[in-house]
Amino acid sequence: MKKTIIFTGGGTAGHVFPGLAVFRQLEKEAEKDGIELDLRWMGSRKGMERQIIEAEGIPYIGLPSGKLRRYFSFQNFLDLFNIGSGFLIALIRLASLKPAAIFSKGGYVSVPPVMAAKFLRIPVFAHESDSSPGLATRISSRFAHRILLSLEETKGYFPDSMNSRLIVTGNPVRREIYDADRAEGRKTLGLDDKTPFILVLGGSQGARQINDLIFDMAPELVKHTRILHQMGELTYKESNIPGYETRKFIREELPNFISAADIVISRAGAATLWELAVLGKPMILIPLGTGSSRGDQLKNAEILKARGAAEVFYGEIEPIELKNRILNLAKDEKTLEKMGQAAKKLVSQNSAVVISRMLLEYI
Repeated sequence: MKKTIIFTGGGTAGHVFPGLAVFRQLEKEAEKDGIELDLRWMGSRKGMERQIIEAEGIPYIGLPSGKLRRYFSFQNFLDLFNIGSGFLIALIRLASLKPAAIFSKGGYVSVPPVMAAKFLRIPVFAHESDSSPGLATRISSRFAHRILLSLEETKGYFPDSMNSRLIVTGNPVRREIYDADRAEGRKTLGLDDKTPFILVLGGSQGARQINDLIFDMAPELVKHTRILHQMGELTYKESNIPGYETRKFIREELPNFISAADIVISRAGAATLWELAVLGKPMILIPLGTGSSRGDQLKNAEILKARGAAEVFYGEIEPIELKNRILNLAKDEKTLEKMGQAAKKLVSQNSAVVISRMLLEYI
């Protein structure tokens, strides 16, 4: 008899891609075990997750959704109505589909389906990528059968009464990262074996601070390195500097380019950090501060720094300090090797496999 599992989550790529990694691995594990599954994704009607998931050919259920805010806004009143509507539609759809389990990857859109699942007594497996749980995870954890965490440190954010439901699984990473080809990435970029290659990830929308810093110092950096810079849609600037290439967004080629990199400069979102860790990449992190986020990136970056996998720059950054650190690190092969090894130690298991087996064993 075919069993249904519903995936939910969205709002950012950091919620979608780890969930998608579990989705695809679950398909493989179920086929290997001879288990027939009906897998679907429940997300917002207009969110970025819809575009990604439907492009993958996955059946998608769209819900009205509202953002969960920690501050006062008149928009909260309208969003409360959307959240209520989302709950009712999720309740109706879940009652009809009768799924054996829900896998929630977080984001505000996941809260109504999780609450509806609890009402219908459908077990929920909720996963948190960041070192500190977001508001959606804090709400969903009250209704979840199991709360899956990326890091042991995250357990400290939950009360002792929840300990029996907390499981450290790591953060799911898409198969394409594990299959990345360093040689192919360097060949595509026309790199030789000696030139240090720096990959800059300015985000899918645009991390203005990182983009401006690297763009301004690129003429000096390319005297000693080669740079590929993903700038995002909103802050893209074309480069005419030889050795410094800018792109709005990198999709299919990104795993190979990460593998080819000697250093990756990035924000400190959990999904990106785990992809870099799988490939053992030394990192220079410039996390979002509490003025622009809830501080999760700061905590993520601090953990990687403490483990020796990353160097971190905070707040207002002195350009010459960052430039000198990039150049010094690029020629320090021993330090880069140690940082890469420290990054790989973060990933002790394939989280997508662990979570997939957990779901299959439960149902």
